[in-house]
Amino acid sequence: MKLHIRGGRVVDPASGRDAVGDLYLADGRIAEAPAGRADRVIEAKGLVVAPGFIDLSARLREPGYEYKATLESEMDAAVAGGVTSLACPPDTDPPLDEPGLVDMLRRRAKALTRARLYPVGALTVKLKGEALTEMAELAESGCVAFSQANAPLGDTQVLWRALQYAATFRLPVWLRAEDLWLAKGGVAHDGEIATRLGLPGIPAFAETIALGTILELVRATGARVHVCRLSSAAGVELMRRAKQAGLPVTCDVGIHHVHLCDLDIGYFDSHCRLEPPLRSARDRDALARALVDGTADCLCSDHTPVDEDGKNLPFAEAEPGATGLELLLPLALKWGEASGLALAATLARITSEPARILCVASGRLAVGAPADVTVFDPGAAQRLTAASLKSQGKNTPFLGYELAGRVRYTIVAGNVVYEA
Repeated sequence: MKLHIRGGRVVDPASGRDAVGDLYLADGRIAEAPAGRADRVIEAKGLVVAPGFIDLSARLREPGYEYKATLESEMDAAVAGGVTSLACPPDTDPPLDEPGLVDMLRRRAKALTRARLYPVGALTVKLKGEALTEMAELAESGCVAFSQANAPLGDTQVLWRALQYAATFRLPVWLRAEDLWLAKGGVAHDGEIATRLGLPGIPAFAETIALGTILELVRATGARVHVCRLSSAAGVELMRRAKQAGLPVTCDVGIHHVHLCDLDIGYFDSHCRLEPPLRSARDRDALARALVDGTADCLCSDHTPVDEDGKNLPFAEAEPGATGLELLLPLALKWGEASGLALAATLARITSEPARILCVASGRLAVGAPADVTVFDPGAAQRLTAASLKSQGKNTPFLGYELAGRVRYTIVAGNVVYEA
């Protein structure tokens, strides 16, 4: 199929292009200009034409948790949010620790012909933190990295062996830095708000102690590690020093953590029950600045659909997580505007930077690149309601907010998979 996207503001952070012009797509790739007449012309005057967004953490809840969401509903949410590629964590039921499960998930996603799916394999069998999975076999079946998701890994020797294994085969490992024992039983940031509300706290040093261990093991093994969902100012400083020392590490920040802090828990709002927890306003501001200066590489939605029964509980008992696929663009734009960034720099955090971490060819508009494109109206505002969300999970702290940035077209491999 040949597409001609005409008259839009073409913004490609990877190349620095930011100008009104046309974009041509042919045979699933970005083209200089298609030979002959286009099959379809999309009028994009007044709209932004950007690479399709890439999300490094989106739980699709299949297999095992279909009562919370289905692969189909969450893929619909992805393309409605302009997300054309996403990585899914391994904490399904059963976990993604066998090649057959990974192959099944990839085939199911491919049959839906929506966003591209990149499975993250389990680092340990059943995510129990004991025996290592056959990472090399899982990589052959399509896993792009290996992780414990939010499952604790308390045995440092197991982590050491895992990084040795990964380094041998040059496989990336994605880890969330949180000390098992310091975080045990905690549900909120250990600070004044948690104390006032009587909630068990998770101190910021639960992150930095675990992060220090991870960085020392990276130094010892040379493994390539991506730190998921950095949440504290002290963690930012550790990552900054690690990068300055030349360690092969990257990190991301959850989209909610650059806008919200523990004050937003208010009177036990379970929509603000997240993993990692929302920390102090100082931590929130440090994360936002880290994304500006490049200490933090990219934003992710950390999309976690939860059913009503899981959220309509007392705060400490509620299931953690928030839906985010459809909010990635408007919340990224909100962060970029507040930070005084140019549009291209903002979009880099959800296009070219996550593409670099995933080692995929998407996330750019160069000739020959995959024709994954999002066309959006940066000024169009809409009030967020449960009914407006495609995701089966309606759990978000931003219900009722009016957010700017609305996707008009999502194109994957040259095919229009969503239009509004």
